[in-house]
Amino acid sequence: MSAYFTYLKEMLIAFFRNLGQWFSDRFAYPWAKVPAEFSDYSNIFGTYSPEFGVGGWIFFALFAILLVGLIGALGYLIFWLIRKYVRFYKKQASVEQLQGQIEELNLELYQAVAEKDRILQLQIETLGGAAPVRPNVNEAVNASGELTIRNKNGDDVVNNGDSPMEENGDIRFPRLTMVDEKYANNHEITKLPDDAATIDLVGIVDRFRNFAASQMGLYYTTDTIRQFFASMGTGKIVILEGISGTGKTSLPYALGRFFKHNATICSVQPSWHDRAELLGYYNDFTKKFTETEFLRAIYEATYRDDISLVVLDEMNLARIEYYFAEFLSIMEMPNVAEWNIDLVASPRADDPKHLHEGHLLIPQNIWFIGTANNDDSTFTITDKVYDRAMSLFFDNKGIAFEAPYTEALPLPYQYLKGLFDQAKIDHPLSSATLAKFQQLDTFVIENFRLAFGNRIMKQLGDFVPCYVACGGTELEAVDYIFQSKILKKFEVLNVAFLRDELLALDQELTKLFGKGEFKRSKAKIKLLLKMNG
Repeated sequence: MSAYFTYLKEMLIAFFRNLGQWFSDRFAYPWAKVPAEFSDYSNIFGTYSPEFGVGGWIFFALFAILLVGLIGALGYLIFWLIRKYVRFYKKQASVEQLQGQIEELNLELYQAVAEKDRILQLQIETLGGAAPVRPNVNEAVNASGELTIRNKNGDDVVNNGDSPMEENGDIRFPRLTMVDEKYANNHEITKLPDDAATIDLVGIVDRFRNFAASQMGLYYTTDTIRQFFASMGTGKIVILEGISGTGKTSLPYALGRFFKHNATICSVQPSWHDRAELLGYYNDFTKKFTETEFLRAIYEATYRDDISLVVLDEMNLARIEYYFAEFLSIMEMPNVAEWNIDLVASPRADDPKHLHEGHLLIPQNIWFIGTANNDDSTFTITDKVYDRAMSLFFDNKGIAFEAPYTEALPLPYQYLKGLFDQAKIDHPLSSATLAKFQQLDTFVIENFRLAFGNRIMKQLGDFVPCYVACGGTELEAVDYIFQSKILKKFEVLNVAFLRDELLALDQELTKLFGKGEFKRSKAKIKLLLKMNG
């Protein structure tokens, strides 16, 4: 028995001795010769160093410095690679953690929406299938020019465009169906006034300016009204921007009153991020389409022959290119018969009359007017939006003036469109001005690497005739387009390094169009130089 334990001890000692020798041969043995190698280096140095001389010692010092630098660089590279790997690993771990949190939040959001729909359904069942009816409201502008909305009792209420309407039975578009019922037996056509034959764009501009001043206490310059109507003759999207309290919202509201068809005011919310906030969405739980005031206004315009205005108030509280992207794209199509918005995938027999295969065609008698404040609480309006819209800037309050009492002027859409179309025939952009504008285009490309583009050239060809027909001059209109479409893009450039180019641009404007012209553009150039001086 003792012999076995002696055998086991000797066997284990031999195994671990051989294992240690294996590790030594593999890892420690290669380094065992290092001290001897250092000794060899020392012997070689001792043999030859006495005969180095001055030059030899200089080269020896340089070589030693280079060798130390090389070893240090290799050490730093190894340290940098290790740190890079650690950071990458931490970043990957952080991304995986964020993905997990996003999945958890999506699950919680889904559960919250499901719970909200369940509660809504219970409320509808409790009320016998009827939702609260929106109170009747009347819109008005007070003496200071601020927009207010009041209910039938005279109390101020908020117009957020989302208050529910009465829902009946299984109809999935209750609001739009109520519009169908409203116009079922209404075949009234907008009648022209007795002096319609003498009404032109100049007369409309003057009448509206006097109407806003005499009946609503709103004061605008003639130039502002010209720009607004010429913008309507150019496109369906007009942006009114500037400081708060300058009458941006009141302008389209007053124009709706002037045409005897009140503008629809929709207040944009900071949470808007897609088209569902603007148009509504189909609720699979309640089997109804949650309609918005914006959608109702568009649908009602399909029944009318007059002018409809929809105002997106403070539209840059959210990103315009997110929630309004579909409209920006649709209204770029040259064929207006393709201006369709998709609402539902599968049509039903009881859908509203003017919905075709789940699509709603945007009528031509509607304009979308956006107001935008320029402050820290809003998003910057991108070039994508500016390029597709006409914009007016309000920088001061209107100055009061004496105006004769002027009545409203209801006009059919086709009559106003006819005036715009005739203006483009009677006052086309002159070839001389177009040639100068193309020279200006070449100058801007060469010095600022910015091009006008075909879209802006088309807008120029539409805006100038309408502006001239409203009582302005051709160069004033071209100045407006250049300032609002081209110089606005300069705000994102590093103007501090382009002072000489801006001064040269100012001189080029004088050379091409004359000393007293292009006042708006020259004032903008002066402001850019001052802000970056």
